[in-house]
Formats: sequence, structure tokens, C-alpha cells
Amino acid sequence: MELANKSIIITGAGTGVGKATALKLASEGAKVVINYNKSANDAEDVVRQIKEQGGAAFSFKADVAKEEEVIKMVSKTIELYGTVDGLVNNASITAQISMGDLNSVTDRIWNELFDVNVKGMFHCVKAVVPYMKQQESGVIINMGSVAGVTGIGSSIPYAATKSAIHAMTRSLAIALAPEIRVNAIAPGAVDTRWWAGNEEKMYKLAGNIPLKRISTPNDIAESIIFQMTQSSITGQTFIVDNGQTL
Repeated sequence: MELANKSIIITGAGTGVGKATALKLASEGAKVVINYNKSANDAEDVVRQIKEQGGAAFSFKADVAKEEEVIKMVSKTIELYGTVDGLVNNASITAQISMGDLNSVTDRIWNELFDVNVKGMFHCVKAVVPYMKQQESGVIINMGSVAGVTGIGSSIPYAATKSAIHAMTRSLAIALAPEIRVNAIAPGAVDTRWWAGNEEKMYKLAGNIPLKRISTPNDIAESIIFQMTQSSITGQTFIVDNGQTL
């Protein structure tokens, strides 16, 4: 897919990987939607940066765990941009719980993480698919994690949600072909505010990384751009981890 003048929604785009992806997409000429739930000021700052560079962007507050809010966001996108060509399902949450601390993994934590990380992504997919089907084209990128591959991460529920996303990506790629491509990115350790105050845990979980570096949000954004623009790729989860899982 060529990115110029394409309408693309990025969830959780006020900070981190979402922000980096939105800025890169806009620099390629895409019209972007900066979704946020709590980071209003950050989202508006991303919109400002894009517009200062001559790009098109608007922000929209929506909790992806609430389907009605997602539907309103997609409707606004259609109203302003006329179509939706791409979706970057980046919004996720986590819980910092020691892998061996089973007693701290409550039903509330399970529900919160699955509501946002899995069901929230599905809500977004479900909302954009009718428009993509109508125009017979579209690209969806889901944000997974190496935690969904190795089982090791910030918590057991987080790893479980990311594994579910990898499986859902394959299922959606089959269900939505040939008009819509669906892929996922599974980052290893990424230097974002998620790990602020927990850097020691991040490096411990990452282990002995062959490339001796931690990914930046821009590294992950570049992988997302690659998946968006390569027409022969669908149903794939790309591990981007500096060799962490070797």
C-alpha cells in the first residue's frame, strides 16, 4: 500500500511506539488519526507536530475496550477523511507482576488486560473492516510482543494477551483475505515510559541480547511501515527484538 493520502488510525498514539508510528506515517503523506484514552495533552502535541510539518492529523479520545467509543472514532474518521485505509492496533496496557506471584493476578487484572489488549483490538478491527471491504483494500497491524512467544514478560496475563493477539492475527488474515492484509509486530524490550522506574526488570527480562541494544519506538515504527507497504505479507508476526529470543 502506498502511504500518500491514505487514512490511517493509530490507537494509543500519544506516546511511545504509537507516537513514533504516527509521525512516520504522516511524514510519508498519510492522513492520521491520533487515538488516545488518557494522554490528551500528548496526543494534541503529536497532532501539532504533524500539522507543523504540513501533514494532516486529528486526535480522538476513545477507550478501545468500549466498542461504542471505537465506532464513534471510526465514524469521525470517515466523516473527515472519507475512508479508512489502515489501522495500527497499538493501544495496550500491562501490569507489573512478578512471574511467580500468582496470588497478585486477580480476576480484575485478567479482565482489564484482555478487555484492552485483545477485545479492544478486535473492536477496532470490526469497526474498520466494512469500509475496507467496500473499497476492497486495507491493512491492519496488531501490536504483539515477544512475551507472547516466550511466555516471559511484565506479567503472566500480559504474555497471555499477546499470545492471543498473535493467534488472532493469523485468524483475521485468513478471514479477511484477499482484500485486507493483517499482520503483527512482536517487539522485544523497547525503551518507552512503560518501563520508567522498572528499567532493571526490563534488562533482566531481556537477558543477553546479541545486538547489545534496546529497541527505540522508531525501530518498531519502521517495522510497522514495512508491513504496511509490502503487499505480499499477511498473517505474519515479525519479531523485532535485537536477537533477544535467540
